[in-house]
Amino acid sequence: MPPASSFSDLALCPELQFTLQQLGYSQPTPIQLKAIPQVLAGEDLLAEAQTGTGKTASFALPIIEKLSKTAPDKNYRDIRALVLVPTRELAIQVADNTLEYGKALGMRVISIYGGVRVDNQIRKMKRGADILVATPGRLLDLLQQKALHLNKLQFLVLDEADRMLDLGFIDPIQRIMDYAAEPRQTLLFTATADDSVEVLAEFYLNNPKKIKVSPRNSTAHQVRQFAYGVDNADKSDVLTYLIKEGKWGQTLVFARTKKRVDLLTEYLQHEGINAGALHGDKTQRERIRMLDEFVAGDLHVLVATDVAARGLDIEALPQVVNYDLPNVPEAYVHRIGRTGRAGETGEAISLVAPAEREFLVRIEKLIKQKVKLRPVPRIENGKMIESDPIADQPLKKRKKVQSKRGKRPLTEKYERDDSKKSVRPSLFSK
Repeated sequence: MPPASSFSDLALCPELQFTLQQLGYSQPTPIQLKAIPQVLAGEDLLAEAQTGTGKTASFALPIIEKLSKTAPDKNYRDIRALVLVPTRELAIQVADNTLEYGKALGMRVISIYGGVRVDNQIRKMKRGADILVATPGRLLDLLQQKALHLNKLQFLVLDEADRMLDLGFIDPIQRIMDYAAEPRQTLLFTATADDSVEVLAEFYLNNPKKIKVSPRNSTAHQVRQFAYGVDNADKSDVLTYLIKEGKWGQTLVFARTKKRVDLLTEYLQHEGINAGALHGDKTQRERIRMLDEFVAGDLHVLVATDVAARGLDIEALPQVVNYDLPNVPEAYVHRIGRTGRAGETGEAISLVAPAEREFLVRIEKLIKQKVKLRPVPRIENGKMIESDPIADQPLKKRKKVQSKRGKRPLTEKYERDDSKKSVRPSLFSK
């Protein structure tokens, strides 16, 4: 049998085919072409693919297809499919997309996550759900309260498994597994696969089929990557210059800490740039409003911590900026995966302070690609005129620099702390 090349070849029911047509889905992405037949065949799955490749549809569509074969109870819906995700934003996005896919088949899809009143979510679950999308911490809380049950579970999806491990969710995941019915079909999706993800798969997947649609820890080929050598105290002025003179469109900017996010946002607003901040100290309502404004194009620049690295889905986002380089190389791949999606081109710009150069070296080693460090380009008529790469020079001590208005520099002194390395907790250790 020849391999499937369109959604009509994937043995999905007429209702799903109609929904996909209404949503404008014409051709499946590579991950959808490989994953959907395996899920329909009942196989456990370990799938490695970058963000922005259509992973949600690759597991949601076949799960909906299989669930639709059995009529649910009209009054109460037992949870038959569970999708675990690392962040609130991703829970909302995955649930919204899944609800859209299953609307014609009457699927009830609910998302639960931390940061909101738990009693409201218990009330929302009164009539149950066919598919539940949840963050591990809040789900475990509700399971322990016996507010919901997983004794009829047929499908379990670990989405963005690498990110969940990075965030230290291994213990909640283990405890959730104790509540989940067996046998079940388990699907693990990850953007980057390493030994920790492999161990997770070994414990919870049964003879999984392994699929991969991009080289391990690679960045999308349609994303152009630039790195500019900038003193830490000058980053805010440089970013303002690039945004204004480069006539940039929507821009997502990643900063290291919540404090730096707030300071940079305030600075950009003072410079007349419509900017908003997104980090963990914002209420859920504020975060949803900020994301909605950015997705709608009402917000020019969104400054965020890595909380937004997953779950932010915007068509044709042209620029992603690493205002601070992450000290975990994999986070770089996740961040710049927000641009260059769905076949569009994008740019990933990193502002690299002297103390961050070793982070850049680690990133290059991970992605197996050189990102040459250059001086900040001059811009003429909206076009960047690049300078020669910076030679490997010894790192210079940072000079104290005043901003153009003579005020105290926006950024605090950058201090390298090599002792704070990201180490995932040892899996399944007692």
